[in-house]
Amino acid sequence: MKNTPTTRTTGRYKLQYRGVECLNCGHPLDLSDKYCPNCSQANSTKKISLLDFFEEFFTNILSYDSKILQTLTALLLRPGKITKDYIAGKRLSYTNPFRFLLSLSIIYFLLISLSGELEALNRFGSENKESIFNLKKQLNNLEFDSEEEKQQALAVIDSLNKQRFTGTKINNKDSLLLSNPIQHFKEVNQKGIAARFFEKIQFFNTIIQNDTIYTFKESTAKYKISNSTENEMAYNLSNSLVEIEKRPGTFVNTLISKSPFATFFFLPFFSLFIWLVYIRKKYTYTDHLIFSFHNQSLLFILLIVSYLVNAIFNVGSESLFILVFSVYLYKAMRNFYNQGRFKTIVKYLFLNTIFIILGFFAVTILIAASVFTY
Repeated sequence: MKNTPTTRTTGRYKLQYRGVECLNCGHPLDLSDKYCPNCSQANSTKKISLLDFFEEFFTNILSYDSKILQTLTALLLRPGKITKDYIAGKRLSYTNPFRFLLSLSIIYFLLISLSGELEALNRFGSENKESIFNLKKQLNNLEFDSEEEKQQALAVIDSLNKQRFTGTKINNKDSLLLSNPIQHFKEVNQKGIAARFFEKIQFFNTIIQNDTIYTFKESTAKYKISNSTENEMAYNLSNSLVEIEKRPGTFVNTLISKSPFATFFFLPFFSLFIWLVYIRKKYTYTDHLIFSFHNQSLLFILLIVSYLVNAIFNVGSESLFILVFSVYLYKAMRNFYNQGRFKTIVKYLFLNTIFIILGFFAVTILIAASVFTY
């Protein structure tokens, strides 16, 4: 029997370019196979041209856009039902829940980062406070109406410098430490592990701010400190804290940029509690996780819309959109799990409490990890 293609195609998918073996995985093919049934690669032996390349690129874009539109429509208008469709096997029409949530979270946190509002927090950092007390040099280059006016301005700067020196920059304890840092570190090294570690952090914090130390290796050579893991951890943490103090806005921006990935470590734990609450339902843990991904995606959609509304109209709409999400989540639970109002409300309140608690722990861990690696 002669093999013929089921549909006539053009370009690099013409019959003359069909092969009998997949070029990607080596799976045997018929001439009627447009794609490999094993790995889904196109059955074509034609060398790809520039035209072919751009044609496939835009075809994939349009196909993905179509999936996004259908996903958004189902997600917005059918709370909970999109998850039912997806776990029932209707997956070709929708985007992957994991990929969709990741894309939305990255878009949202990118909008926040690019707004520049967080970088504005740097004005409260110690780096800018330092510049305040360097005004004396600048004042000498300015022209004043009288010498008396100039002396008054210099007196104010001297007063501020004096307050800074006695109150914040070098207190009594720091002065003792800097007078004999090698001996101070030896004394700290003989204390218990908890007290020792925190005092080492304070030690490194002081020498980083008051000495020309830029690396842990420099501190070990100058202050005769052993090259141990504990000492290096204390130095790195101290260095991070000094940088955060200098530029708090930049740190918050860095923290925000890591949030999308933290979401995917947080949701699997939360889904475990959903599975326990609905343990009598015939749903797998993965089904609950997909339900979480869909609902979290809707939350990010609302947050993005809220951000754009605030930016355009200069209003605060977060509360309204959070209220919309609260109602949506209740409807999604009702539609997906098919339970009565009372049971749904009880489980809704319980799961939201768990969500807040887990969210607090996730943020704490994220901040701690970011401080250590900043």
